[in-house]
Amino acid sequence: MKIIYAGSPEYAVAPLAALLNGGYDVVAVLTQPDKPCGRKRVLTPTAVKKYATEKGVKVFDFERVRDRAEELKAVGADVMFTCAYGQLLTDEILKIFPVGVYNLHASLLPEFRGASPIQSAILAGGEYSGVTVMKTELSLDSGGILLVKRCRIGGKTSGELSAELSALSSEAVVEAAEILKKGEPQLLLQDEARATYCKKISKNDARVDFSETAQKVANLINAFSPSPAAYANLNGVPVNFLKASSTDGAGACGEVIAADKRGVTVACGSGAAVITLMQFAGGKIISASDAVNGRKIKAGDRFD
Repeated sequence: MKIIYAGSPEYAVAPLAALLNGGYDVVAVLTQPDKPCGRKRVLTPTAVKKYATEKGVKVFDFERVRDRAEELKAVGADVMFTCAYGQLLTDEILKIFPVGVYNLHASLLPEFRGASPIQSAILAGGEYSGVTVMKTELSLDSGGILLVKRCRIGGKTSGELSAELSALSSEAVVEAAEILKKGEPQLLLQDEARATYCKKISKNDARVDFSETAQKVANLINAFSPSPAAYANLNGVPVNFLKASSTDGAGACGEVIAADKRGVTVACGSGAAVITLMQFAGGKIISASDAVNGRKIKAGDRFD
């Protein structure tokens, strides 16, 4: 069974590696075009392109994949797996692959269809997340489910959960390839009544409102870590928050009610958020306890 693998960010490298290390016939990789990065705007390939090139796999980095159907068809692949690829696929593209196109989606579908499933699962305060391998259709993340892998969220940040889900995707893509090699996969239809959708996250969503409950504040901080990073202002200067949990406590919303080796405890609408990682403007990410020791922050300060 000949496979094309489509993916772009670092998250998508591990499943590709699993296929190659497992001896599967990955005949080509599809990824986003090189993009300028950093202050010097150096043209940089995607993480998937870098890895595929190192492994000697043919790479397509089309600006618009919808315009290049004939080139993909000429490869003669049976199936395509996609993982955080970043472009919409047309019906013409989907029909190229006789076994189908299957997406590794980072949620327990039909929950959190769309662009930010990992952040959205943490924001919602869910207990579990996971990876769903679904057959790709034209409508958004609505295809039949081939298999599901689950994991507990347990207070993880988006970065931490992403790493775990990337590893789960590696297991899932190998299991999916084995099922498809055997033929006649059994797909479970999604329950449309349970479907939820999530949008692309931006910095505008990341400002912390300490009038919310402590759990909601902690969820927001963890969901947006490491990027775009939740923040609030201290003395008119933004401070990024990278890791938090909730606890009991009371005070004016945004008031630092404790600052010690545990971290920085900030009063919320109900309860308090314990912030353990933070970043001051122009600085590195540091533990909140280091911020306290360096007297950058103390009890009685107020975030707004």
